[in-house]
Amino acid sequence: MPWILFLLALAALAVAFKTASVALLVVCLIIAFGLTVAAMMQLFAQRITSRSRDEALMLDPEELRRLREQAEARKLAGQAEPPR
Repeated sequence: MPWILFLLALAALAVAFKTASVALLVVCLIIAFGLTVAAMMQLFAQRITSRSRDEALMLDPEELRRLREQAEARKLAGQAEPPR
């Protein structure tokens, strides 16, 4: 999708350079700038999304506490067994 916006911005620039009307030139330049900024924001958003962790995999504090208790219980159980 961002590449389509870049192409539209390029088309707006082409119209701006070919026109003889100052009003159309200004409108096309503003449109090209807006489309370029929108495309860049989409690219940045995609990059951030691709590098972020899945929130479903994150542990809440209660789950983390329960896992620590289980690990501590296993550790104590392992120490209580006599060595062979």
